[in-house]
Amino acid sequence: MNRTAKISRKTKETDITLELNLDGTGIAEIETGIGFLDHMVQSFAKHGFFDLTIKVKGDLYVDSHHTVEDTGIVLGQAIKQALDEKIGIRRYGSFLLPMDETLVLCAIDLSGRPYLNYQAQLTCEKLGYMDTELVKEFFYAISYSAGMNLHIKQMDGNNNHHIVEAMFKAFAKALDEASGIDPRIQGVLSTKGTVE
Repeated sequence: MNRTAKISRKTKETDITLELNLDGTGIAEIETGIGFLDHMVQSFAKHGFFDLTIKVKGDLYVDSHHTVEDTGIVLGQAIKQALDEKIGIRRYGSFLLPMDETLVLCAIDLSGRPYLNYQAQLTCEKLGYMDTELVKEFFYAISYSAGMNLHIKQMDGNNNHHIVEAMFKAFAKALDEASGIDPRIQGVLSTKGTVE
């Protein structure tokens, strides 16, 4: 089974190419033009064992909003494409990730029904050159373009870098579990017989 995706998306605001292998080893080559976002997405790939290449040219002379949001959109599209008909996947995944004083919960249902429940208390405006309010926009874009039910909840923590990094790592671990193949599952894990 070849669970890969290749996406290109070009608008007046961003030009993005992305390649994803869900069954990789965590090799990542990320170039968004935003150092903090690169670091977070590299952590996502590493801890989820996803091979991921992203090249982004964005209108960073405006701000980082379009680049962050559109990167999330394309990553979500790639996840959806790589999962194809979702045959044999576990569908559900969750992870409670500690990082020093921080604790973050992430839970996923690859149901085809997009929804984001994001609960975090970030207390600074920026991490590097990335606005912290865009963390939610990134995960919103992924959840809606991938068609996933995504819950991310900060349980504890006060260091903003730790909180956001724990979110990306918890998301990686939960997605790795949810997208994993279980040989006991015949077809898709749904009484309806389909997961759209």
